[in-house]
Amino acid sequence: MGKINVEEQRVLLYDPLKCTGCLFCQIACSYRHFKEFNLEKAHLKIQFDSKTGEFEAIYCQHCDEPLCVAACPKEAAVKDEETGLVKINPLRCIGCKTCTVACPLSVPWFSSEYHVAMKCDFCDGDPQCAKFCSPQAIRVTARREAWEFNRKRYLEV
Repeated sequence: MGKINVEEQRVLLYDPLKCTGCLFCQIACSYRHFKEFNLEKAHLKIQFDSKTGEFEAIYCQHCDEPLCVAACPKEAAVKDEETGLVKINPLRCIGCKTCTVACPLSVPWFSSEYHVAMKCDFCDGDPQCAKFCSPQAIRVTARREAWEFNRKRYLEV
């Protein structure tokens, strides 16, 4: 299988105008990874913005040039050049939290239970957050579409 064109790589796209704040995405994520319904263990967080009256999602963008990967002293955070996904290898992670500090959104979180950093792993290609989002506020799309949406939503204010 050849390398996927960067623009066609699959990523998550969040539209705050569609979000109802139900938190099913967080519930599905925590259940998929930990087999428990625990919002604190979800790899994404939904927050209410009292200024705009909208919900906002904090989740991994699987960046083109991820700072978490560049900052990791043990090369535990890696970007798959084929899929574009950024993952953390728990066997290499020393729990230093450098990835969390380096990430502009502070997405990787430290699990005190496992003593490693954790973040979205795209559920091995079947993101449960998107699967269980009824209003489709979070969905899987091509990176190109996410770039365009985010440019319009956040840069053309």
